[in-house]
Amino acid sequence: MEIKVNFLDNLRLEAKFDDFTVITDQPIRYKGDGSAPSPFDYFLASSAMCAAYFVKVYCNARDIPTDNIRLSQNNIVDPENRYNQIFKIQVELPETLSDKDRQGILRSIERCTVKKVVQTGPEFQIETVENLDEDAQALLMAEPNPDQQTWIEGKDRPLEETIARMSKILADLGMKIEIASWRNIVPHVWSLHIRDAASPMCFTNGKGATKEAALCSALGEFIERLNCNFFYNDQFFGEEIAHSDFVHYPNERWFQPGPEGELPKEILDDHCLSIYNPEGELLGTHLFDTNSGRKDRGICSLPYVRQSDGKAVYFPSNLIENLYLSNGMSAGNTLVEAQVQCLSEIFERAVKKEILENELALPDVPKEVLDGYPAIQEGIRALEDQGFPVLVKDASLGGQYPVMCVTLMNPRTGGVFASFGAHPSFEVALERSLTELLQGRSFEGLNDLPPPTFNSMEITEPNNFVEHFIDSSGLVSWRFFSSKADYEFAHWDFSGSNEEEAATLFGILEELGYEAYMAVYQDLGAPVCRILVPGFSEVYPVEDLIWDNTNQALDYRDDLLNLHRLNDEQLADLVERLEASQLDPYMDIVTLIGIEFDENTPWGQLTILELKLLIHLALQQHEAALDEVETFLQFNTNTVERQLFYRAVQAVLEITLDDELQLEDFQYNLGRMYGEEVMAAVVGSVQGEVRFYGLEPTNLQLEGLDRHLRLIDSYKKLHAARARSAGQA
Repeated sequence: MEIKVNFLDNLRLEAKFDDFTVITDQPIRYKGDGSAPSPFDYFLASSAMCAAYFVKVYCNARDIPTDNIRLSQNNIVDPENRYNQIFKIQVELPETLSDKDRQGILRSIERCTVKKVVQTGPEFQIETVENLDEDAQALLMAEPNPDQQTWIEGKDRPLEETIARMSKILADLGMKIEIASWRNIVPHVWSLHIRDAASPMCFTNGKGATKEAALCSALGEFIERLNCNFFYNDQFFGEEIAHSDFVHYPNERWFQPGPEGELPKEILDDHCLSIYNPEGELLGTHLFDTNSGRKDRGICSLPYVRQSDGKAVYFPSNLIENLYLSNGMSAGNTLVEAQVQCLSEIFERAVKKEILENELALPDVPKEVLDGYPAIQEGIRALEDQGFPVLVKDASLGGQYPVMCVTLMNPRTGGVFASFGAHPSFEVALERSLTELLQGRSFEGLNDLPPPTFNSMEITEPNNFVEHFIDSSGLVSWRFFSSKADYEFAHWDFSGSNEEEAATLFGILEELGYEAYMAVYQDLGAPVCRILVPGFSEVYPVEDLIWDNTNQALDYRDDLLNLHRLNDEQLADLVERLEASQLDPYMDIVTLIGIEFDENTPWGQLTILELKLLIHLALQQHEAALDEVETFLQFNTNTVERQLFYRAVQAVLEITLDDELQLEDFQYNLGRMYGEEVMAAVVGSVQGEVRFYGLEPTNLQLEGLDRHLRLIDSYKKLHAARARSAGQA
């Protein structure tokens, strides 16, 4: 994690990381002002709080209340060497706790990350650089051995060469990539989390049987998501990009809807229209670009090559971002390598969806077959030794598809996790199922898995598949665990050279009657492809183009960014449109308008419900505000501070609306309950003197929205590289 430090007045320092700011000072005896803890005090506290965190995780997993558990840490300093210290952590446990849980809590403290790093002994490297922001790959710690060459199945270059090449691509872009975490909780299963230090919203996860394979996976995913604009899906690019020569890609084209909003004839083809517009309800006005908000320019459309005949077909960028998420994109050392990876993931997700929604029972992989893959067996045994039964299933549906499944059960919580993997090689698909299962997860993280269900409606609900797509944490049917399988086991094999495997996978789609459309991006120096298979590879339902399109942001973005400047008439119109929209009242404003507010601020936690409440207060519509605040307090999970603010608002509104009550009669005790500062804001809000309490003013130039501006800066690096490649800069 990159931590940037600013020098403030006297000895005060400001550390910034992610969306947080920490202030340190020194005691007055050391010539500081004593206004904040010292850096060393924060270090000591981090150790104690990390230990307490692991105690809390242990107790939460076992429904053990922590009300009567107390923990303290004292550091005992060696008088002859002040750098030699003993950290004594003591924990007070209730007498009712069993010996097993007492020992479990002590073992959980042993897992404290701060403790383990200190005990291992971190290495400090101190150096000067010309520019902190341009020292692009200083945080990418896993440097490969240039004299070593590791080849794995499916890759056209050694892992070491791939890591060096992809690292250089990101460095040349000015992306400062940091490794935020590594995981290796069982043998032959590695995963890591990498991110752009300047814009941590841009992140990927990697997985593999070795740390080098996992790093390749993470870097490749980062490059594929950059090329396909996935990091910036749904986000407002800002006015500068919105008014540039191109918004997404230099080869984009913009088409105007017809006079009644009809779809332009230049976009899509008959095959796509039969899938995306079966009832003729889809209009061109549904497909305006969310990122630029430029309705006046028309529909931003991107060329994809139809694989059956090589013809270019234009797909609206809005349609792609609404339906496909990250499905069907891949980077590789060669284009065919990328195609195999891309198509494998498409099959993995489509087959997974069919299995889950139809509640199919899969055949077990026979032991004699598993014995042929000793490294995979070792990882599975390590999980089972930790108390997690593992099922290894053939998900090929009788040898039709190159898909495998590894399912974990957690007897402690009753939760299950079905992980799928795909590749033309049986072994690689099986390995991917296992590494996907543990990607970014600790043993504690396996306590959050949902239990299986016999409720078919919950299983087939579209959002369940979205949850499975994002992190495989969706619901699984109990029928999936039946020993009576719906298919016979097949020890399938679709493997060959990458060229042969790509042809085989495209051939399966053709046999099924699907058209594949592909865009290729090589501007950054590595081949990346994105493949769309209409009717097969969508993540979200096609109906979302009409009923839940992300470009609903265009109806509200300008107003919300200028919220503090709207007059009463404009506010009344805004709240009326929100009421009529039938939008989910618990949708957050971040999602609604595509702006990355700092999640630790009121803007970052603001929902449509709370926004309407604040508008009703600003308009002095007290009865409507009271209705909204009662709903807010019943269901909202906001911060303690916002909850208390709205409890006070509720009390003051009820007093104001009661003709027999006078606010001044209650103000003293309300002040004692909620504090004078809060009550001043509450009374001011109810009386219309304070508008939109807690929401800092902003505008279309995104003033004060540092998190979103960092995201735009990230995109500008990519946009500039595309312009240079196209000869436009």
